[in-house]
Amino acid sequence: MLNSNSRVAVYMEGHIDSDYGKMGMGIVRYLKNPIVGVVDKAFEGRSMKEFINISRDIKIYGNLQDVVALGAEVLILGIAPSGGRIPESWNQIIEKALEAGLNIVNGLHDLLRPKWQKKIKSKDQWIWDVRLPQFIPTIATGKAASLSNKRVLFIGTDMAVGKMTSALEFYEDLKKKDINVGFVATGQIGITLTGNGIPLDAFKIDHACGAVEKVVVEQADKEIVIIEGQGSILHPGSSATLPLMRGSCPTHLVLCMRADKMTLRSPKNILIPDLNKFIALNEDLTNVIDTYPKAKVIGICANTSMLSEEGAKNFITEISKKTELKATDPVRFGVSNISTYLLDN
Repeated sequence: MLNSNSRVAVYMEGHIDSDYGKMGMGIVRYLKNPIVGVVDKAFEGRSMKEFINISRDIKIYGNLQDVVALGAEVLILGIAPSGGRIPESWNQIIEKALEAGLNIVNGLHDLLRPKWQKKIKSKDQWIWDVRLPQFIPTIATGKAASLSNKRVLFIGTDMAVGKMTSALEFYEDLKKKDINVGFVATGQIGITLTGNGIPLDAFKIDHACGAVEKVVVEQADKEIVIIEGQGSILHPGSSATLPLMRGSCPTHLVLCMRADKMTLRSPKNILIPDLNKFIALNEDLTNVIDTYPKAKVIGICANTSMLSEEGAKNFITEISKKTELKATDPVRFGVSNISTYLLDN
């Protein structure tokens, strides 16, 4: 895991303005480490504040040497493409980074070790392949259902709609409210940020549910456990939702969505169904006719970044009226309206 004082650079070449850039965007928004810069030649000289709602000013540089000169100690590979493959064009950068003495954080399925291990120059230099499971779990037994705490699982209408962002915003909001809250990271960004969690999509499918159960049960002492969601029950390429439901036995759900999408991002021929019916489906799958805790969707987190401020407020109002649920854009408007409801219910 990262030392909290390590100076970090994020490599996003060709992906600052793409959907695959969510690893880098998550790091830029939430990582507490000092970030010396982001590398993407297409936007050299600009600031990340132009692309993402953040308070700190993080500059974009055109090449790796620029961030090395600024004192970068760690290079984070800042993309999360479908399938988790490292672009071949990045091999040269990885080699240069290791030769410059940088440590590397890799959140992709393609592992850097052992292939690049021989390029390590000192005993203090390291490569962290985040998506490498650290244990083989036992088969899940549903024991999370016996916990007395509140377990909040974030579900989505699609992949890459803001489940991780929403979960982290809830976690930070509840900490500010002085709540004894835990966070279960299930993807590469959350693990990189917290230093703990499970790379859910790297586990064998038979082990996935048990992996979720293990890390949730470990947080039994927490009043509320925030569980980062993955994928969507709607997406034909996603198998993450059911292991998350069964492993965590959630007591509450939060639905995440994009305001501008009426279909999946890909394949676009699959329509996003009526939200009320989709909510009911997820609740029924979680509950399984009263077999597991009766989890209800308590709110909706919508990514409205593509809308104007007024358009975002109108969308939130409309979606809240349609579903009769509290709704927000967690980045623009915060999550306190939903988290306060969670504390009372």
